[in-house]
Amino acid sequence: MTTDDATRASRIEVRVTITEIARQAGVSVPTVSRVVNGRSDVSPRTRARVEDLLQLHGYRKRPASAPSRASLLDLVFNDLDSPWAVEIIRGVEEAAHAAGVGTVVSAIHGRSGDAREWMRNLRSRASDGVVLVTSALEPTLHEQLRVLGVPLVVVDPTGSPAADTATIGAANWSGGLAATEHLLSLGHRRIGLIAGPSRLLCSRARFDGYRAALEGAGLAVDDALVVPGDFHPESGFTGCNTLLDLPEPPTAVFAASDQMALGAIEALRRRGLRTPEDMSVVGFDDLPEVRWSAPPLTTVRQPLAEMGKLAVRTVLSLARGERPDSPRVELGTDLVVRASTAPPRSARARRSEHPADAGADRR
Repeated sequence: MTTDDATRASRIEVRVTITEIARQAGVSVPTVSRVVNGRSDVSPRTRARVEDLLQLHGYRKRPASAPSRASLLDLVFNDLDSPWAVEIIRGVEEAAHAAGVGTVVSAIHGRSGDAREWMRNLRSRASDGVVLVTSALEPTLHEQLRVLGVPLVVVDPTGSPAADTATIGAANWSGGLAATEHLLSLGHRRIGLIAGPSRLLCSRARFDGYRAALEGAGLAVDDALVVPGDFHPESGFTGCNTLLDLPEPPTAVFAASDQMALGAIEALRRRGLRTPEDMSVVGFDDLPEVRWSAPPLTTVRQPLAEMGKLAVRTVLSLARGERPDSPRVELGTDLVVRASTAPPRSARARRSEHPADAGADRR
């Protein structure tokens, strides 16, 4: 064996040994690298476990003078064409900066080729962890992350993730319930839904909340009042037009995203109709711009930036060899009432005819 061959074999052995050490210690490869490089951001118990294995395997730590690589997190979206994604990025960047960690943002566009290219890039930069947002990876890529020892946290999973995968989400069911109950409390009984993509758990949960609110009021779901959407404004515009073309249109619409709600309001405007006088509209997200829409949008606030921050804290905790108290976390949602909702026209007419009754209702 030549000197070059021996050097290459040695390098291969070191890589395999580090991966094996990470597997035996139940931590990620970056955690082992932190211990090897003498960094302080590892819990004492994990450090002791890794150091025992390093000694057992006879691995030599690099000299203290050798530079250590910067810490990096991968933040992966399916697409980056929504203000919703910007809010997640804002939270991730804030938490990562506070932890002294860099962030690499990628979009895989639902294409397997893009996902595989991202995985090749991830290997070359030796990421400390991955935050995957409303996306799905092929099982082989999940397995590659496991073999590399790179921890994964999924924000808004598209399906049912593996039992050992940490997930961060929002209380979508209760948000859909609150949005629909708000419209019911105003007197609406024909309430349309512009739903999100059915493949997403968050969309199905919001629809289930809508259904539960109607059933709680003794109303059945009218399939004609439920139209599909994709969370983008165009589908809200199209969906609202579909509802307006019904022989008996709804008096209110719950759009399962703010972007679709804004599209619905534009559809009403182009028909010479007004929000909320002719139709009330509720969204979901509470993106910054909806406070300035015309009218300002009633919506369900989901804490997008907070979800991003928690995802970073969770993935860094996993990288240190710690385990979360619960692999499934849901942050609360809140109804934010603004000017895009009001009682239906018939109820307003009755109140104007009987002002004393209207005052009693307000009390």
